[in-house]
Amino acid sequence: SAEASPSVVFENVERCSPDCLQMLLENISGLTVDADFTVELIPEINVAVATFIKSIDTKEFVEKCSQHKRIREFKMTARLLESTQTIKAENLPDSISTDYLTVYFESTRNGGGPVSDVQLLPGENSAIITFCDHKGNT
Repeated sequence: SAEASPSVVFENVERCSPDCLQMLLENISGLTVDADFTVELIPEINVAVATFIKSIDTKEFVEKCSQHKRIREFKMTARLLESTQTIKAENLPDSISTDYLTVYFESTRNGGGPVSDVQLLPGENSAIITFCDHKGNT
């Protein structure tokens, strides 16, 4: 689809504290964290994901970030989060069922959409959820 992702991935974030990153993104976007966008840190892979609640041109935002002096000083990169039809849910309780996960991830309140498959991985307390299309993957 031609619609840009509302999420932007920042790589190489280890040199920038979470508070610093949030302020930096506020400065670049002119928006407010929590009200207009959220930031999720994924330290295991040295990444942060900013998801915009307020509608903005994320392609333009990524371009601004790539030219921004501080982003370059921190040696971070920014790119649009690619769409996917499959996600992995982790840290699930032992008693979780595929039916519960299907209903949960199909809930529009949870940002979901139609689910085509749920694979439980009981040894890992996780599951692989496959959506019918890439819209239900937030």
